[in-house]
Amino acid sequence: MSETFPPLTDFNDLAEAEGLKAVQEQLAAAIEDAQQEQQAAPAVEWPAPILPGTRAVPDVPATVLPGWLGDMAGAVSESTQTPPALSVLVALGVLATVLQRRYVVAPFGDSYTEPLSLWTLSASPSGTRKSAVLSAMQAPLIYWEKLLRDRMRSEIARVNAARMVAKKRIERLQQDAAKAKDQQERESLTKEIEREETDMPDELRAPRLFTGDTTPERLQALLVEHGERMAVLSDEAGIFQIMAGLYNGGAANLDVFLQGHAGSSMRVDRAGRSAHVDQPALWFALLLQPGVLADVAGSRRFRDTGLLARFLFALPVSMVGKRDVRKHAAIPQAVRDEYEYRLLRLLGDEPSAAGEPVVLGLSDAAREVWLDFAQAIEDEQGEGGQYEAVSDWTSKLPGAVARVAALLELAATGLHAKEVGHPCMDDAITLGRLLIPHAQAAFALLGSDQVDVDADAVLRWARGRGEAVFLRSECHQAMSGRFRDVERLKKALDRLEVNHVLQGFVVREKGKKPSQRYRINPACLLSS
Repeated sequence: MSETFPPLTDFNDLAEAEGLKAVQEQLAAAIEDAQQEQQAAPAVEWPAPILPGTRAVPDVPATVLPGWLGDMAGAVSESTQTPPALSVLVALGVLATVLQRRYVVAPFGDSYTEPLSLWTLSASPSGTRKSAVLSAMQAPLIYWEKLLRDRMRSEIARVNAARMVAKKRIERLQQDAAKAKDQQERESLTKEIEREETDMPDELRAPRLFTGDTTPERLQALLVEHGERMAVLSDEAGIFQIMAGLYNGGAANLDVFLQGHAGSSMRVDRAGRSAHVDQPALWFALLLQPGVLADVAGSRRFRDTGLLARFLFALPVSMVGKRDVRKHAAIPQAVRDEYEYRLLRLLGDEPSAAGEPVVLGLSDAAREVWLDFAQAIEDEQGEGGQYEAVSDWTSKLPGAVARVAALLELAATGLHAKEVGHPCMDDAITLGRLLIPHAQAAFALLGSDQVDVDADAVLRWARGRGEAVFLRSECHQAMSGRFRDVERLKKALDRLEVNHVLQGFVVREKGKKPSQRYRINPACLLSS
């Protein structure tokens, strides 16, 4: 009769019945099974992946703009069935067109000031009604230009006639002086020429607030001719292609653009052309197609000169395919009228800015929240920070937020504003935070985010293998030509993890070093 044993309940029983070796073997088998199960099992509830070159961006509501300005931006968005971000950035651009060069903001109340020039760039595909947005927002500027042009028409004609007569008389006197044989007669004619030139009235031009398509050289002249300020409002790629040097052998002069943003003195003295501008103010509001943006701006020159870092970007999700074709919501006339009235009041009757700009300080509360925001940005720009890849852009963001806050204060309070208050600074900071993911998406689109470019290369390699799991060491070995430094590879893998493309885990095997592995989001394998 065989001896019976009670059922084994734990490792102590197993050790007593079969020995310590049996316990070790069972533990090893359990660990191996668990590891195999972990590697084979799909991740639980994978979030939707954000592929390299794309990024989820937040909505930019019209409510970040005060009162009448936000009302108009919201109404234009509703009427055109476009993302509010487009109207918001164009509205800010129109406001900057009206106020730049006339005001500056001083965050610390000392020698550090920021001009109110803004550069905004919204990228939206063809057929998304960008032109309709731009047309509605810039309409009061066109009306103001026409109003003053008509008002000055007769005076311009009179001055032009006087200048024409003076020039003809000077030509005749110059001919007579050249033929004169008597020294006294020649000196008399020379003095008369000088009097004619001195008495000739200056050229009188109708005021211009903005242009649409121009060259750097003509832009310099426009700044000279129109009170050292000019805006470029366009829904076409022409000006961006000119900046990229597509029309002059790839050697565009970017100085006028960079100096116009900073407000730094401009001196141009070349054969047949000169331009002296003490405090230039240049603003851009561009609405381009994403493909055009990527094709034109992907060069290192745009990034290295800091030109790209000066733009506030918006890359909103297109509403094409989601619009209601039966819906025709006109902009309420009361909203349109208030928008025009407020802008015309801010413009006044002066065709150009005169004298030194008015300095707007920050209230104590506004300064504190602005400094908190600036410090939070600074803390994330260093090695390993979330803004490391776009630190050139985020370095300029606090200054851009101060500019926006001043514009919002002038829109809310009027031309008698003395300082920027906390509410407008709060709105500007909210907008700044919302635009950070848009800028990251823009730099990824341009191929200017090196980590994103590396992440895309890693994903393409992983997809090519056709397997759900890979070793980091295997990836590093296969891509050693790109990733000579493993830290660079880690940054790319971290970006893919954050964007829910990969999921990292460590496998520990007996007698071996722990190995870092990554599981690919099944959605990424399906879409390869």
